[in-house]
Amino acid sequence: MDEAVRIRLEALSEEKFRDFSSSLVPGCGDMMGVRVPALRAIAREAVRSGGWRAMLASDDDRWFEERVLRGMLIGLAPASPEQRLAWVRDFVPRIDNWAVCDIFCAGLKFAAANRQTVWPLLEECLASPQTYALRFAVVMLLDHYLCDEYIGAVLDRLAAVRSEAYYVRMAVAWAVSVCYVRYPGLTRPLLESGRLDRFTHNKSIQKICESLRVAPEAKAALRRLKR
Repeated sequence: MDEAVRIRLEALSEEKFRDFSSSLVPGCGDMMGVRVPALRAIAREAVRSGGWRAMLASDDDRWFEERVLRGMLIGLAPASPEQRLAWVRDFVPRIDNWAVCDIFCAGLKFAAANRQTVWPLLEECLASPQTYALRFAVVMLLDHYLCDEYIGAVLDRLAAVRSEAYYVRMAVAWAVSVCYVRYPGLTRPLLESGRLDRFTHNKSIQKICESLRVAPEAKAALRRLKR
């Protein structure tokens, strides 16, 4: 990011918040301690003023907040679906922790209106050995593809993920649990099939059972599927 943005971020930093947040985000690198709503406000202002162009053109993202801000701008800046997808493709290798990944995915709202266009990139990422490319794809499925048209494909792709990485397995479990809440009849066969690795299978059931939207009798039946 350019120097003016960095100075502004430094002015918004909070030492105690930085210490707390950095303990929750392994691999985040240098962190200033700027809250996410403040980053969103900067991103929206940059889009209104046109300053987003210079911010995206800069290639210096030393700080965690700068990577988060770049991801937000990719989701907010005016662009065609094809241009935005090109920015997304360029950003994915920069993701180095779960927080940057998840905030980035949540902001890519164009994906829900351009599912066919985005899908090939997700397929590429699902085949990647890189932890955060994989997590990116899984969280994108969770955030933007849980719909009648795609739920079968989503469940199939989640079942096929093979990774020893904790943050990939947790993302898959999270996604499976939300699939169950929204599509229990379609998701239960996946849990009965044994296609998920043991950790992800059990964590998926745990997360489903933590949901207030699942009936007690359904939870009891799912607990019997634990391995």
